[in-house]
Parts: sequence; C-alpha cells; structure tokens
Amino acid sequence: MPLPGASSPDSPAVPLTPAPPLSAVPPLIVIAGATATGKTRLSLALAEAMGNAEIISADSRQVIRGMDIGTGKVDAETRRRVPHHGLDLADPDEPFTVVDYLRHVRGVLAAMHERGTVAILVGGTGLYLRSVARGLPVADTGRDPTLRAELEARLLAGGLAPLVEELRRTAPGVATATDLANGHRVVRALERVAVAGDHPPPAPVGYPGPALWLGLALEPGRHRAAIDQRAAHQFANGLLEEASSLRGRFDSTPGSFSAVGYREAFAALDGRLTVEEATAATAQRTWAYARRQRTWFRREPDVTWLTANDERSVTIAKEAAQAFLDRLGEPQPPRRTTDR
Repeated sequence: MPLPGASSPDSPAVPLTPAPPLSAVPPLIVIAGATATGKTRLSLALAEAMGNAEIISADSRQVIRGMDIGTGKVDAETRRRVPHHGLDLADPDEPFTVVDYLRHVRGVLAAMHERGTVAILVGGTGLYLRSVARGLPVADTGRDPTLRAELEARLLAGGLAPLVEELRRTAPGVATATDLANGHRVVRALERVAVAGDHPPPAPVGYPGPALWLGLALEPGRHRAAIDQRAAHQFANGLLEEASSLRGRFDSTPGSFSAVGYREAFAALDGRLTVEEATAATAQRTWAYARRQRTWFRREPDVTWLTANDERSVTIAKEAAQAFLDRLGEPQPPRRTTDR
C-alpha cells in the first residue's frame, strides 16, 4: 500500500488534515532522547518483540534523501525487517517544515490504524515529537523565500548572535519558544515573524489516542564517549564519499548541508580540515547539539527515563510497552521470530 508523503514545498499551502478522532489512530509509543543514546536500537528491539509495530522517525535530518550515514538512518535491510516511515521525504534543496512532516505522519497514522498496528515514534527532534505525540498545533504561517535567503546569507556572514538579538528585540514571545543556539531555527523564526508577527506558542491539545513516552539518557561522560565513537564510525564508513556524491548532485548552499557532519565533511573534501580534524569537529558539534536536546527533553512531562545502551533498560522498556498495551485491552501481540 503506498503511504502518503509530504506535498511539494513549491505548491500552494494546503491546510493540515484535521486531527483524527480517537478511534482513527493507533496506540503510540514514543522513544525520545538526545542523539547517540541508542534510540534506534531500542525501537527495533520493541518492534521485533511486539511483531505488529511500525516505526516513525522523528528526525528533521532523516527526512532528507541521500543524507544517510551522517544522520544515522537505518539501512534497507532493517527497513525490510520492520516498516519505517518519516524517511527520505525531500531532496536537500527542497524546503521542508514541521507542517510537511505532520501532514505525512497523519496519513501514516491513519493507514496504520487501518492495518491494526502499533506506532513507535522515535527521534530527537523535539518539535516533531511534540507535534505528533503532544498535539502541539503547528501552522504553515507562510514563507518568504527572498527574506529567508537574505537571513541565511547574514547567518553565514555575521554569525548567529546578531540574528538572535534581532529576534529577541522584534519578537520576544517567539524568541522564548525558539532554540536560540540553532541557526536554522532562528532563521525560520525570523522569517515566520516577518509574515505572521509575534505570537505566543499555542498550547498542546494532546495525542488523539493512547500514548506511552519512554526516554533514553546517559551520564555526560559516557554520552560524550558514545558521540566520539559515532563520529569516528561515520567518517570511517563512507561519510566523505556520501558528502562528495551529494555535492555532485546539488551545490553546497542548501540549508540541510549545514547538518552536523556534512559541513565538516565538505571542509575535509576541500582540504580546509584533515579527516581527523573534521571528525573531532563533528563530535564537538554533536555534543553541543546533544546538550541542547537534553535541556529540551528535561521539560517533557510523564516520560519514563531509562539508562541508554543498557540491556536491563531494554527489558524494562519491553515490559512497559506490554503493560501499556494490556491496559488498552489489546491481546498480546504475536512474537516475531527472525533468523540471526
């Protein structure tokens, strides 16, 4: 069955599909946490244990086609084993917003309800998670491509600080709800303010069905070591080749190419950094991003937090998921056996 995808970003704005009624969405298990905490591993363990689950990625970089190694995207064999959604929805030079993402996911959830499967929403992009699992209202408040290009040029030329100051001065309400350490978010916020003005963030309306939140966390020392290992693995396993291939098909200006790892890979390809320096810079920038994610997720209520990369945590997560389904009156799902 073909699954609904995102509409073309160049087409006229299309209103979001209204939130499905309670009976029209599947049970939802959320796996949240910062990058490099083992979310993908846990999602696969849960999906394979339940046997009737499908995974939805909540990662704003994994929606981009061709950006696989640097975003930690699951491979084709894994996708054959467990159905995945929310991946490869736009080319690197196509605009793609949370509105596009939510439109895609609502279609996926409706189809999953028809199939009678359980949804596992997994990722580290807080806005994506909240838009789906908290019912955070989002709206396509309009785009101004010319202004956005100007803002991105200012970001490259003058850095983030002047844009942050402008956002705080012109739209303090939006500024308080924006990740001010994320250049992409600040540029988008300024673009949105220019079109729609300074409005306080809307209140969440909740997921229109039963939901369970699980979170993965690591103490800082172990987390930093995991990030260092991840960066080294990416550069040793094809990130430079992937970046070269992308630049052969697109120029180096798409905003998506500022993603952690790709900017550093381009610098290594151009000789501005050695591979070792690019690897270290990627790890450093990933760690800074992970710290912002940790701050974001600390604000999330009703999350069962588990120690990442711990076998006991996998067992606890499986038990929590089964108890969640049992409380809904669901029969115990059939166990899937796979050849190892």
